[in-house]
Amino acid sequence: MGVDMGELRGTHVPVLLERCLELLAPALRLPGAVHVDFTLGLGGHAEAVLERFPDVVLIGLDRDTEALAHSRHRLARFAGRTHLVHAVYDELPRVLDGLDVPAIHSGLFDLGVSSLQLDEADRGFAYAQDAPLDMRMDQTSGFTAEHVVNEYEPGQLVRILRTYGEEKFAQRIVSSIVRERQKGRITSTARLAELVKDAIPAAARRTGGNPAKRTFQALRIEVNGELATLEAAVPAALDALAPKGRLVVMSYQSLEDRIVKRALTARTRSTGPVDLPVELPGTGPTLRLLTRGSEPPSEQEVAANPRAASVKLRAVERLDRHDGTSGAARERPRLSTTHGGRGRLRPGEQQEGEGKA
Repeated sequence: MGVDMGELRGTHVPVLLERCLELLAPALRLPGAVHVDFTLGLGGHAEAVLERFPDVVLIGLDRDTEALAHSRHRLARFAGRTHLVHAVYDELPRVLDGLDVPAIHSGLFDLGVSSLQLDEADRGFAYAQDAPLDMRMDQTSGFTAEHVVNEYEPGQLVRILRTYGEEKFAQRIVSSIVRERQKGRITSTARLAELVKDAIPAAARRTGGNPAKRTFQALRIEVNGELATLEAAVPAALDALAPKGRLVVMSYQSLEDRIVKRALTARTRSTGPVDLPVELPGTGPTLRLLTRGSEPPSEQEVAANPRAASVKLRAVERLDRHDGTSGAARERPRLSTTHGGRGRLRPGEQQEGEGKA
């Protein structure tokens, strides 16, 4: 599903392109490989996959119809092995069922706001440009940021700014919004950004970039239901991975990264009783981490593409069934007793001196 836009808009430099391809390559070379780009956007990552792996079939998902139109144009020469679908990434099971695809071999999430949405002022995502308060990634449905700002109860707004924007001046900002909307409806990004700036103490405005950044992030997450969608989407993607399949996720703020980390690491551990000497059938880990914690971008990457500055990359591989995820019980590796005589650490525990990934 696309839109007729006339001249295509927007530019795009794919974030961590070479690192993503390096991590996904073993899966992309599997026979009959199906790759899912969960956040197709302007199609930069997808184009590179299709160019370098001529046997791969691509399924590209995006909720933004304008982005899909861009990608259809960009990927037209690969039309014989692409399926571009207007869908949110937690709808993967429905999409695969409709395409009669039983499993995928490779997947990529590039979370956050796309270059198109940031660069085009009329979408309402950018606090540095004046535009209607929209912020919908899918402009064919849903409520807008204008609705949230003008219709939500003050307590709801405070909760959203604190939870989704981690904004410590949420109460002051909401008080300013409520006073303003009593005079008239707040309809523009510029006016909202001005209200936020004026509500934050002058000393706090001198550091941390644009003072409206956290408020705009919070409103965008609320409008698009981003975190709840992500919480459903990552497990669905992992469930769809074939043995030896790989998944890469790039997130740009701590709330996203926490969700991704929990979903990935949970499947790298045994779910069986901790004191048994054997791994019971079906209780062993099903994933192998390919990155040590989250990988940041290199200085060279940020210099070439400033939008990569906050990215955190995580990657996993689905274990083959022969690696102990099914079948008969198997003996667990013998562990040292360096944990104060307590034996095997329970999931989530850390040895003294260990840092968190």
